[in-house]
Amino acid sequence: MASVRHRPLLLLLITLLAIPTSLSSQSIIQMPKKRHRVYASDDSLFCDSWRFSVETNDAGTWSNIPSRCVGFVQNYMTGARYPSDSAAVANFSLSFAKGVTIGGDGKDAWVFDIDETLLSNLPYYQAHGFGSETFDEASFDEWVELAEAPALPASLNLYSQLERLGFKIFLLTGRSEYQRNATAKNLLFAGYNNWERLLLRGPSDQGTLATVFKSQKRSDLINEGYRIHGSSGDQWSDLVGFAIAQRSFKLPNPMYYIA
Repeated sequence: MASVRHRPLLLLLITLLAIPTSLSSQSIIQMPKKRHRVYASDDSLFCDSWRFSVETNDAGTWSNIPSRCVGFVQNYMTGARYPSDSAAVANFSLSFAKGVTIGGDGKDAWVFDIDETLLSNLPYYQAHGFGSETFDEASFDEWVELAEAPALPASLNLYSQLERLGFKIFLLTGRSEYQRNATAKNLLFAGYNNWERLLLRGPSDQGTLATVFKSQKRSDLINEGYRIHGSSGDQWSDLVGFAIAQRSFKLPNPMYYIA
């Protein structure tokens, strides 16, 4: 009797064993047999991922671009990618700006950083390793005094469009007060004009982190009654902190980092 009771179980086991392996595995996710391997020696892939991490601020504080990425950053900054990325940011900025209702009281504001936001220091960095060299403040100050930095075309167009829309434009830079004349001269040379105010570091601001300095200046504007709808900068320290804009727009810059 025991053998009869177990006969159905035995038949079921035989049936299962008879099912083709190819059919029994259909419910299991099939992984590709060939797998793509990422090699550490692939500088282009490594450097593109590094740039992504820099732009998203995932990399945190950093001082120099990796030596293996000098050629990559050079190609990015001097090729079609950099102006294309900059134009994309400007287009999104303008799209947002067009949706702002201007109050008519002269208090609708947009804040711009200057270096690598309105003006391009690429001629200087081309001569200094595209950010691979330790920053030399003295030589950069000499470059600033020349007042020859060209405009970023996409930013110049955005600036002009915002002015037409009725925004009051404030320029907030980490440059020092003694560089005011050279900075204003350079801005005019590059095609910028009619800004509401040019805000630079005074003696008491020296040594203050950019995030804190720029937050304080934005706070001052808000206390004056300005509504900061938009803010544009190439560094996260241009945009974050307190008293931030309604919308902030980060421009690309893989050459240097400012806290």
